[in-house]
Amino acid sequence: MHRRRFLERAGRASALAMGARSEWFRALAFAQPQTTTLEPVRGPLRVSARNPRYFRDGNDREVLLVGSHTWNSLVDMGRNDPPEAFDFDAYLDFLARYGHNFIRLWAWDSTTWDTRANGRLGKDFIHHCAPLPWARTGPGTARDGKPRFDLEQFNPAYFDRLRSRVSAAGRRGIYVSVMLFEGWGMFHGNRRRGAKDAWAWTSHPFHPENNRGGIDAAEKVHSLAHPEVNAIQAAYIRKVVDTVHDLDNVLYEVINEGGEKEWDWWVVATIREYEGSKREQHPIGITGHGAERLKDMLASPADWISPGSQDGFRDDPPAWSGNKVSLLDTDHVWGVGGNGAWVWKSLMRGHNPLFMDPYDGRVLGNRFDPQWEPVRHNLGHALRLVRRWDLAAMAPRDDLASTKFCLADPGNAYAVFVPAGRNAMVALSQTKNRFAVEWTDASNGKTVAGGAVEGGADRQFTAPFQNDAVLELRSF
Repeated sequence: MHRRRFLERAGRASALAMGARSEWFRALAFAQPQTTTLEPVRGPLRVSARNPRYFRDGNDREVLLVGSHTWNSLVDMGRNDPPEAFDFDAYLDFLARYGHNFIRLWAWDSTTWDTRANGRLGKDFIHHCAPLPWARTGPGTARDGKPRFDLEQFNPAYFDRLRSRVSAAGRRGIYVSVMLFEGWGMFHGNRRRGAKDAWAWTSHPFHPENNRGGIDAAEKVHSLAHPEVNAIQAAYIRKVVDTVHDLDNVLYEVINEGGEKEWDWWVVATIREYEGSKREQHPIGITGHGAERLKDMLASPADWISPGSQDGFRDDPPAWSGNKVSLLDTDHVWGVGGNGAWVWKSLMRGHNPLFMDPYDGRVLGNRFDPQWEPVRHNLGHALRLVRRWDLAAMAPRDDLASTKFCLADPGNAYAVFVPAGRNAMVALSQTKNRFAVEWTDASNGKTVAGGAVEGGADRQFTAPFQNDAVLELRSF
C-alpha cells in the first residue's frame, strides 16, 4: 500500500479507537497557526478596590477574564465505559490560539449524563462520567454494576488530575474556576422529557444503593436537609482546597446552576473559613440559572456571580453596577449561544464575558459549527484591547455614546461598540482634551488609526470598514 494512504487509514483508525481529536479540530489547528502567549499567572486574584467590576492580579493590575469552557475538561464523558480520555493539552492549545485567559473546570456529580435531556444539543445516548471524587471500593454493587462508593475515602486519580490541570493552565496564563458541585443534572435535567426519569439521582453517589454506608440525600443533594450528607460535602470541600489552594490561578465556583440559597451560602462560608487558615485565599462565585436569582446572589457572601437569562442578561446585557464581579456566561443565558456582538456588548457594560463552548462536539452539540467562531475570536480580541486600557478607571456609560455600549474614563478614554452599518456619536462636550482615534475590526481584530479629534462638542464617528467595530478614543 502507498505509504501516505496507509498513514491516512491508520490515522483514521487510531482516531476512532483512541478517541483522538476529530478531523475538523486538526484542520482548525493548522488553519490558525498564530498562538497568543500569555504571561504565567502572578499572585491570586482579588476583587479590585479601584473598580470592583474586575479582579486585580499579583502585579496590582486589573484583569479582564474571558474564555471558552467545555463540559468534560475535568471529568471524562463519553459513550464508552470507561469514557474516552479528554486531551487537556490540546484544549490548552485551543485556548491559546484564541487568546483566552479563563476557563471553568467542570465537575460532574453523577456517574452518567442522559443528554437527551438537553434538547436540540443532546446526543442519542447516555454519557458515562469518570472519575468522581470518591473511591469505588465496595463492598456491595452499585446500580451500575460497579463497586459502591466509599464516601469516607477519596479517589486519588480525581484530585491528582484536578491539581495537574489547574497547574498546567496557570503555566499558560489561564485562570481556572474550580467547580465544586454540579447542579444542572439534579436541578434541571433529572426529570426532563426525553430522558429516563430521575437519571441524575439514580446514578448519584449519594443515592443509598450507590454507596457502602447507605447514605441517602433523598434527591435533596444540594441543600441543608441532611447533616450527614453535608458533613461528607464539607470534607470534600476541604480536600479540594488542600489540593489547589497554593496555586495562583484558582477561583472557586460553588455549583453550576443549582443549590438552595442557604446551602450555596454555606458552601461559600465553608471554603472561606477553611482557606482562611491557609497562606493564600481565592475568589468564590455563585452561578445563575439555579435556585438563586440575581437579588440573592448579589446579597450573598460570594465575590463573583454569573447572572442568568431570567434576570435579563441575554442579548443586550444591562450595565453592571460593580457590587460584585460579573462573569457573564452564555451557559446561563443560552446554554450554548451568543454571537460576536454579544461579547462586545457585555464588555462595554462592565462584564467579563465567557462562552459555553461545544469544542469538539463530543459531549453536546455538533463537532464544529462555524457560528461559534466569531464568539471565540472576539473574546481574544477583547482581551488584547483591554490590556491597553486603564481598566481600573473605566465604567459603563451608556449616556456617552449613541450606540449605548460605552466603557469610559470620561475626559481620558472611551471605548465604544459600533454595530455594523452604524455611526457613533460620542459626547465630548465636557472635555477640552485632544484624542487619538483608533478603530478595531471585530471580525479580525485588526486595528487602524483614525486620526485625532478635539473635545468641546459631541463628535460623530464612522468606521472605516463595514463590520462590527470598536472605537477607541485616548487623550494625549
